[in-house]
Amino acid sequence: MSRLTRLTAILTQLQAKRVVKAREIADRFGVSLRTVYRDIKTLQEAGVPIGAQEGVGYFLVEGYRLPPVSFTEEEANAVVLVDQWVQQQGDQSLRRDYQSAIFKVKAVLGTTQKEKIAVLEQRITPSVPRENQASSYWLADLQKAITARLVIELTYVAASEQLTQRRVEPLALSFTEQAWYLLAFCQLREDIREFRLDRIQQLKTTEMIFAPHEDFVLKDYYHAR
Repeated sequence: MSRLTRLTAILTQLQAKRVVKAREIADRFGVSLRTVYRDIKTLQEAGVPIGAQEGVGYFLVEGYRLPPVSFTEEEANAVVLVDQWVQQQGDQSLRRDYQSAIFKVKAVLGTTQKEKIAVLEQRITPSVPRENQASSYWLADLQKAITARLVIELTYVAASEQLTQRRVEPLALSFTEQAWYLLAFCQLREDIREFRLDRIQQLKTTEMIFAPHEDFVLKDYYHAR
């Protein structure tokens, strides 16, 4: 991560909470406290109104926030509910990307909304994750492959524990029974197959573009089963 990118991300993090400790910033970006202090000073010198309270943390002067987006209380509450679910589902890439997005969402909230959100986050637990919940890492890559219609190559462990190599055309993603599934046209089997993301050992996105499967509708696929 470049310093400019980090400075922008720090500003977003400051906008997302009333007060942010230097240690929180350091842990998020994997840098030293000294680096955090230098970054904060750079932002202040650039005209960003950052205040500091000794022993508490840094804060932005009220009124300094990203202007284009505003949320009603109901919309902000819905975002919190989704955030709780995302943190409990099994894909690490989705957690990472959503965490980055949620910082930007919270950045545009006013002080009162932030306080209400903080309370709500402590009072909502949609479900208790199972001890054997599947964990995967491929969701972000597969989302891009689906929208770009790019063929992917998989090293996959089947239910029989046999290791297989597959070249597939990704069509859709489904979350069920605490695991993510990829629905794809398998070029080896010449048919649509389901692949559990936690059984994918390796994944490579190729530059080959496949023709659109215009007859494929996810709802119809499950209805026909």
